[in-house]
Amino acid sequence: MKPGELWRRVAVAVLGIPAILAALYFGGWVLGGMFALFAAVGAWEFYRMVEARGGRPYTAIGVPLAAAVVLLATATPRFDEVAGPILALLLFGGLILLGQSVWRRWPEGHPLDDTASTLLGVLYTGGALAFVPLLRALPDTLGVATDPWRASAFVLLPLLTTWAGDSAAYFVGNAIGRTRLAPHASPGKTVEGALAGLVGSVAAAALVAAWGPAQFGAAALTIPMALAVGAVLGAGAQIGDLAESVLKRDAGVKDSGSLLPGHGGALDRLDSLLFAFPLAWLLLGVPGVLG
Repeated sequence: MKPGELWRRVAVAVLGIPAILAALYFGGWVLGGMFALFAAVGAWEFYRMVEARGGRPYTAIGVPLAAAVVLLATATPRFDEVAGPILALLLFGGLILLGQSVWRRWPEGHPLDDTASTLLGVLYTGGALAFVPLLRALPDTLGVATDPWRASAFVLLPLLTTWAGDSAAYFVGNAIGRTRLAPHASPGKTVEGALAGLVGSVAAAALVAAWGPAQFGAAALTIPMALAVGAVLGAGAQIGDLAESVLKRDAGVKDSGSLLPGHGGALDRLDSLLFAFPLAWLLLGVPGVLG
């Protein structure tokens, strides 16, 4: 990495990390609004990649739909209560897209591809990030009384396991990486780096659990269980990273965008988390993981 690029990455991190931590502390609409914005930008970048390979997604509909999914989860941060409204939003959004296709995508266009790619962009970004407010509200849902910092522990779990895993994989892979992990998807990724990333993810999960969820009484996430959760989240985050690399290669672009200097686009920073957030919610809901 060039020195100038490294400094740009550091500058983005110095500005971005405190903002995310502040949003986690306040929760509610502050957190939901931030991640709704991330979903909107991520969806916009996704549609730009679709256009790069010749598609014509309904960007003007897909971008606000992606943000709306996150805002719905923010307004009602319980999965059993918000799943129905989100499903209805996606259903009616899909029907609107198909209706528009009669005049705007036929017979010259490809209504099947354009409608499908638009809905996929909503699910990939807004659908995944909707789990952030759900995870932030999970202690309240479980009846855990705690301070605002520890209330964010279930969001920090996938967040920090992903960051730690990504950092460990990057430095170890650059230092001793020899065996290519997925050369057709991301030639720079190595098996050695991936293994180091898993170790970093597991260690971060244990630290987060010891700091917060291990003390949640009947809803505690024990350290041994956190180690297992960290390993699964770490593996899922790496798959998310590779999946976005495949999308970019299919689109013929190096980065999803240029929003973040030295980092590329929003999707380039969110790719692993788009897998990790839903996976964390799913794992924490498995009987026996908490409590």
